Amino acid sequence: MYCFKLNYAVFIFLFVSRVTTLSMSPVDDTFISGSLDKTIRLWDLRSPNCQGLMHLQGKPVCSFDPEGLIFAAGINSEMVKLYDLRSFDKGPFATFKLQYDRTCEWTGLKFSNDGKLILLSTNGGALRILDAFKGAVLHSFGGYNNSKGVTLEASFTPDSQFVMIGSEDGKIHVWNAESGMKVALLDGKHTGPITCLQFNPKFMTFASACSNMAFWLPTIDD
Repeated sequence: MYCFKLNYAVFIFLFVSRVTTLSMSPVDDTFISGSLDKTIRLWDLRSPNCQGLMHLQGKPVCSFDPEGLIFAAGINSEMVKLYDLRSFDKGPFATFKLQYDRTCEWTGLKFSNDGKLILLSTNGGALRILDAFKGAVLHSFGGYNNSKGVTLEASFTPDSQFVMIGSEDGKIHVWNAESGMKVALLDGKHTGPITCLQFNPKFMTFASACSNMAFWLPTIDD
């Protein structure tokens, strides 16, 4: 029998208002948070103290890029701003203004693993893909059920070729990110809305969850 002794530290991070978005840096122990007090804060897992603070003009969603060098902030469901992590206090180096949709709010923002695309998810029945360099809307995806305004997580596949999102009726919709065409509709027998959907970063597997969780593996036919 082997006995392991674990040494660990517990940090309590003090958030002023309810946090609505979190993004972990892909390269180190820092992360960013966005909250209802219209701020984005920079944190380090090695310290309980906030390492940086940004005051914005609206409720944000935010995410690091795959290199961990910049982060994007989606503000008031109509504007995306890009910041250099090393000089974010000087303001954004790029701002993209999008047409405001009164029927829904942005609930998530993610970069594709190749850094070329930005995925905006909403509490409505639509997703958007943006060109990460120009801010142009490349595709809008719809046709999935979300009549109750649930926060449904959307994800890129690790190769950046496909976009996936769960739905209110427990099914998973998949689109080709380049062509915008729907390529699959998956049924994991979920009993409620799929609020969490994450792909393994290295292997061809992913997990989807409502009140229960499903793990997905490719078959020989795939």
